[in-house]
Amino acid sequence: MSKAFSGEMRLRQSMAWIHTWLGLLAGWILFAMFLTGTASYFRPEITQWMQPELRLAPVAPRRAAETAVAHMQATSPDDQQWFIYLPNDRTPETRIFAMPKPDPGAKEPKNRSAEIKLDPATGAALNARDTCGGEHFYRFHFQLQLPHPWGRWLAGLCAIFMLAAILSGVITHKRIFADFFTLRWKKGQRSWLDTHNVSAVLALPFHAMITYTGLIALIVMYMPWPIAANYAKHADFYADAYGREADGDASGKPAALKPIGPMVDAASRQWQGGRPRTIVIRNPNDSAATVTILRSGADRLNARGESITYSGATGAKLSQSSPPGAALTTAGVMLGLHLGNFAGPVLRWTYFLLGLTGTAMVGTGSLLWTAKRRKPGAKPFFGFRLVERLNIATIACLPAGMAAFLLANRLIPAGLEGRAALEVSAMFWTWFGLAALTLLRPVRCAWVEGLALSAAAFAALPLVNMVMTDRGLFTSIASGDWLFLSFDGAMLAIAALLGFGSWRAAQVRVAPPRRQRKAAAAEFRPKELLDVA
Repeated sequence: MSKAFSGEMRLRQSMAWIHTWLGLLAGWILFAMFLTGTASYFRPEITQWMQPELRLAPVAPRRAAETAVAHMQATSPDDQQWFIYLPNDRTPETRIFAMPKPDPGAKEPKNRSAEIKLDPATGAALNARDTCGGEHFYRFHFQLQLPHPWGRWLAGLCAIFMLAAILSGVITHKRIFADFFTLRWKKGQRSWLDTHNVSAVLALPFHAMITYTGLIALIVMYMPWPIAANYAKHADFYADAYGREADGDASGKPAALKPIGPMVDAASRQWQGGRPRTIVIRNPNDSAATVTILRSGADRLNARGESITYSGATGAKLSQSSPPGAALTTAGVMLGLHLGNFAGPVLRWTYFLLGLTGTAMVGTGSLLWTAKRRKPGAKPFFGFRLVERLNIATIACLPAGMAAFLLANRLIPAGLEGRAALEVSAMFWTWFGLAALTLLRPVRCAWVEGLALSAAAFAALPLVNMVMTDRGLFTSIASGDWLFLSFDGAMLAIAALLGFGSWRAAQVRVAPPRRQRKAAAAEFRPKELLDVA
């Protein structure tokens, strides 16, 4: 019995060591990944907020496809491929771009044309401010603003650390579910441990799912060797796996492109009401033209949509993607679970709130590391000071950077060239600049001031939006503009949360050195006890 008990203790100690150090090494990056990933559950809505000029009514996919094709016939009839992204319930505009025909004498292939947004009802190009929108948070979430593929590799490594930390944390905490019902306030290290446990157990299945599915989503990049061993080109693998036809050569014989509307309707009928998402037209206005329609993953859990290919010259169906096997279906479901595109409003908000608990879990874990090692009256060692400052830079300053990204969208002139890149720069200059300034302040003041500035930045968003656009808070209430009204409400709620954190940080009292505590205790003892002592 004693051997079994000692073996269990050694296992828990080993798991605790793994949990602590894996969580610490990847904690700051994981905090940023969780926070921006949580925000990206509303990336279409964020993009709409960042382009307040656009007010578009919903349009049927057939109409949007017809107007997009008409626009491309007028602007790029001789290009090799057309790409059309149809609107949906959350993205009201049509997006298009074209791939030009290759130049045989050129050393490098031509770049694709710039993406254009169209009014789906008319096909007219939309005049809206240039912005990355919610796509910035989504891309940063798994690329970390680093060159390809290093950002994705680093994010994947951190995700592996996260998954190992979750598993080791479950093994380490013997009373993990009992601790879920325990939350003690104003108890120093114990309070941080309770908060960490509650935020971890509250959404433990979600945390494990979102970490694992994130790894699976990029598994082909992390483990390319099976494909490389069996296929000379990745395109051949995708053609076999998804049943999509490879790019064909143009015949050189002109042929009018058949109307796109009947093809869209036929695809929807074959998918039993499934909505088309993307249309790829190869070699338009040629007798060898093909029209491939891909199904949206927003109406089902599997994010890997089916596809159907039609002849552009005759409108006849040429092929369709074969039913996916168990492996591809599993991969599609994993991707769908991670992205959450299938979720309706209630489930999407649930994803958002669970993502915030993951952010809190990572943040409190980093704070717990310093709470355990803080010794009153002792000089902190270098590693402790480094972790303490990195905690401030990430937890207190990153929200200010995210708010600056949104504020820059309103403050930078709408017609300024390169403004999208300036918005992104505003986030990082604010984040890193504020983090550098906090180094000049004592730790307690740095926490209070960093969180307070982040709260003020988010609180300023509804006010700046009211001044700079005609879709302010009161106007949104009067017109029933629920998207802008919800956005302003969310910004004020985040500001209140950060403000509460700043207030709580100001209430924390630094314990006096040990000698001072002893002297203070002796001063207030009854004289009789002093005599006995």
